Amino acid sequence: MVPPLYTGSVPVFRHYLGQAMRMIEKAGPQALAAQVADAFPAGQQFATAAAFALRIACPLAGREVPSLPSALAPRLAVVRATLGAMRPDEFLGAEQRRILHRAGMAELDQSAADFLFLYGLPNFMFHLTMGYAALRSVGVGLGKADFDGFHAYPPAG
Repeated sequence: MVPPLYTGSVPVFRHYLGQAMRMIEKAGPQALAAQVADAFPAGQQFATAAAFALRIACPLAGREVPSLPSALAPRLAVVRATLGAMRPDEFLGAEQRRILHRAGMAELDQSAADFLFLYGLPNFMFHLTMGYAALRSVGVGLGKADFDGFHAYPPAG
């Protein structure tokens, strides 16, 4: 049986980071400076989502979080490769781990399940969604299918 904290993290992060890469390609480099209100620009939102993926998956797997390149394309490549190298057996017993970490200025001590499902995935999706919203705000033609990779709709017309 594949450990549930592996199933709930690594494949989810890899899928949605792949979608982020496709959205970034569709948008082009100029659109990555777009931002919604006073939030980070789209490029920084995607970079932050990528960092969250490892910030969450590595402690669950008992690994140290590696340093990441600051440039977006190399960062996404490193994160996807690191996630791709993670094995389900690294997550055996992860549900017994306590994860001590910071959220802004808050010091948190969470069970591994709470760390993933109540903190990690929501923050990852928040930054991914903010990047998506920033790109849409400047007219990049993105839809739900671009975000999740599953939906299909007839052409507008």
